[in-house]
Amino acid sequence: MLNHKHLYYFWTVARQGGIARAGEQLHLTPQTISSQLSLLEEQLGTALFDRVGRGLQLTEAGRLAMSYADEIFSLSGEMQEMIRNRPGERSILFRVGVADVVPKSIAHRLLTPALGLQEQVRIVCREGDLESLLAELSVHRIDLVIADGPIPPHLHVRGFNHPLGDCGISFFAAPGLAKSVNKPFPECLSGLPFLIPGEGSVLRTQLLNWFDRLHLHPRIAGEFDDSALMKAFGRGGAGIFIAPSPISREVEQQYGVKEIGRTTEIRDKFYAISVERKISHPAVAVITESAREWLLDQ
Repeated sequence: MLNHKHLYYFWTVARQGGIARAGEQLHLTPQTISSQLSLLEEQLGTALFDRVGRGLQLTEAGRLAMSYADEIFSLSGEMQEMIRNRPGERSILFRVGVADVVPKSIAHRLLTPALGLQEQVRIVCREGDLESLLAELSVHRIDLVIADGPIPPHLHVRGFNHPLGDCGISFFAAPGLAKSVNKPFPECLSGLPFLIPGEGSVLRTQLLNWFDRLHLHPRIAGEFDDSALMKAFGRGGAGIFIAPSPISREVEQQYGVKEIGRTTEIRDKFYAISVERKISHPAVAVITESAREWLLDQ
């Protein structure tokens, strides 16, 4: 079995950039650390560092070991924090990943019902691209992923898609840009600057197909993976942008923009992705049930 003390010394040396600095942090002599590193390399059967001048440089095997060590000690720190900061009464830990293409207001509405459970719930939210979040889900580092589509076929991740519902979308413009709209919606979109979701968004394909079907020709001024960043550019007048219709009023108030039209021909869909076919986590159960009721008539 791998000696975690030896691995920790290796990790510290790699992070500090040398044995002397690592020794100062660990309060150990350089000789002690060197001998421990030698034992680790002997156990792994390969060198982890190359000497370059007076310094050390990770070998290819060392870089691979470092990536695992980062994860191991990150989890260790997370475990200590969870145990140290646990509430007096037993609480349910709910770790959820939110794809960055999902609007923050939608994520908030979807996740809030979990806080209303009789049991105390502690939510740990992480945001990122869908592929990274699914990788964390597959190794049980998170319990659920909220996304705008099911698991992509090209990602060989074992998981189950739970549809939460769908809704129409609204189109928004900053006040100055809204004043230039002089045609009925959606014809007014042609020729105007438009901000579209990035290639990681399922909604992007629907939107571009809708443009083609209606012979609309907006000028694509920007592409954004992060929906909040897209809205921020929209608030600055960089272009028209979209958001789910159920949060239209919130978007107008938060970003100081105006809704210029909406459609139900494009459907923004939301999914809960888990490693369980049958949902058992109480927080996941209440989220899926509440979301389906909320999105039912949107």
